[in-house]
Amino acid sequence: MTVCAIEGGAAGATGTAGDAVPRDDDPPHAPVARPAFTIAADGSYAARLAPREVPGDPCHAAGEPSGPAAQAWCVERWTLDGHEPYAVPLPLDQPEEPDSDVLPLTDGRVLVRRRVADRHAFSLLYPTGPGTGELPLGAIGCEELTLLPPCPDGASAYALSPGARSTTVWLVTGGVLGPEPVAQVPGRCTGGVWLDRAGRMLALDRELPGGGPVKAVAVDLGRGGEVTPLLQIGPDSDDRLLLADPDSGLLLIRSNAPGHDRLGWGVLGSCLPVRFPECLCPADVAVTPFAVQPGQMLTPEDCAVALRVDGAGASWLGLWRPTGRRLFQMAAPEGWQAGRGVWTRDGVLRLPYADAGVACGVASVDASVDLPADAAGVVAGTGRGAGRGAESGMQPSATGVPLPVCRPVPLGQAPLVGRVVPG
Repeated sequence: MTVCAIEGGAAGATGTAGDAVPRDDDPPHAPVARPAFTIAADGSYAARLAPREVPGDPCHAAGEPSGPAAQAWCVERWTLDGHEPYAVPLPLDQPEEPDSDVLPLTDGRVLVRRRVADRHAFSLLYPTGPGTGELPLGAIGCEELTLLPPCPDGASAYALSPGARSTTVWLVTGGVLGPEPVAQVPGRCTGGVWLDRAGRMLALDRELPGGGPVKAVAVDLGRGGEVTPLLQIGPDSDDRLLLADPDSGLLLIRSNAPGHDRLGWGVLGSCLPVRFPECLCPADVAVTPFAVQPGQMLTPEDCAVALRVDGAGASWLGLWRPTGRRLFQMAAPEGWQAGRGVWTRDGVLRLPYADAGVACGVASVDASVDLPADAAGVVAGTGRGAGRGAESGMQPSATGVPLPVCRPVPLGQAPLVGRVVPG
């Protein structure tokens, strides 16, 4: 793996989304919550809530003098697939709430979810010359609702609404009548990982009514929400799916089957056991995968995986392959939208960032070749960032923990679509 240049653009607003204040009951080194930042399914666009300084306090009473400058939020769209990245603010008359969700589509529009009383309202925003166009899509009345990750088809967006005994999957945009329910899954579901490139097979982490372990299941949206077991590592273990690569079938899994929560990997449809490498369980930090290199047909062990590493008060970058023996750690660029990035098919990891000097930038890490044993440092060109240039773990990734079953990923017979195997 080698590192290469950072691209930056001056368009758009300066500043980065601020960190939320951690709660007292947060686990040690848990990822710090930030206002939303999401990358489109094909990596062409990204969107975030960006801070805007507005004169005076917008809440002061009429006729009273304005207070000091107050911070507001508005949607900002980043264009990532051009020669130079740039940002376009999409402000409206009323600022956005910091807990709103944003999701960019591949046509350049940005979906926004807003909480309005006991309803969740959806709109599409898009630039219209000097202003911002808004297309209201409707609202869903429920207590809890979250947007799922961008759908691989680039044009649809889905949301998840758990209830007392079942969870509803909503098609928010891409339909004909506004938000509409497309699947009802028994149990309480969280997470959300796409298993194919058609946007049909969706993996959810499910807890059945009455309690019990959390198990990942596959939901076939093309067959009315038909549910198929996906992860069953141990009878009483919590088995969650974190990431999946539709090309190679590589799965990144978190499970307590080895005795405590560990990060592991397996292959979709394989009869081999899930492996839990020691190098993915470094001491005193939390490790979370966020991107898998696509296009590695039939070679899941060669996929490069990017991970967010969270330590005391800082986040940095981890790089790993299933065939490798180590988790390589390096400093991320200053202002990195932590836990966000996208791989190109030729093994270049692109990390979005914004700092005081660059309003919209992309740092590139070339992982097309193996990283030398002594190479771990700052992403080239930054010289900054709260990283730890150290390698972690020395055991091969093939080292597995003995488990009580021999079919940890029993989805080999499921009706998956979109995984094309070359002839």
